[in-house]
Amino acid sequence: MTAPISETKPTVQPATDDIDWSAVLLQVRDTRDNAAFAALFRHFAPRVKAFLMKSGADATLAEECAQDVMATLWHKAHLYDPARASVATWIFTIARNRRIDALRRARRPEPEDLTWGPDHEPDQADILAQRQDSARLGAALTQLPPKQRELIEQAYFGDRTHTEIAAATGLPLGTIKSRIRLALDRLRHELK
Repeated sequence: MTAPISETKPTVQPATDDIDWSAVLLQVRDTRDNAAFAALFRHFAPRVKAFLMKSGADATLAEECAQDVMATLWHKAHLYDPARASVATWIFTIARNRRIDALRRARRPEPEDLTWGPDHEPDQADILAQRQDSARLGAALTQLPPKQRELIEQAYFGDRTHTEIAAATGLPLGTIKSRIRLALDRLRHELK
């Protein structure tokens, strides 16, 4: 069961249209028949892998999910009820759920990356220093020439690109960049 799906060796088998897959799965369910499971694996594993690849999984993920689906089929065969679904429907439902689980795992950060508990309250000295820095920055901004101050406000408080500012003001892009650079130099000098 651990051989990759692409490496399973075909043997002479009856036409798959003639096989009652429910009966085969019931053999696995009721008697843990290895030969019946091997027949299910040979027939469904490549189809599950192809299904997963068509749904967007890469070959490696499709292989892993297909192996997992077939292992689930072996371990959970007792849950199969032929009155509720065909074998193919049951297997492909498991495959679809495994694919969804894999997508969720890929999008979710690992538990080690998550921070636990409430955020720590910042130190009062840090809060005071930040307020003082903000006040000094506000005072330094008022000392800038109006044209430079307006450009700084648009770029940093208005979150606009230099190109957007140039389009809005009608000034050349080079003028925008040089005025912002001069304004930043003045602010650095004032805040030292």
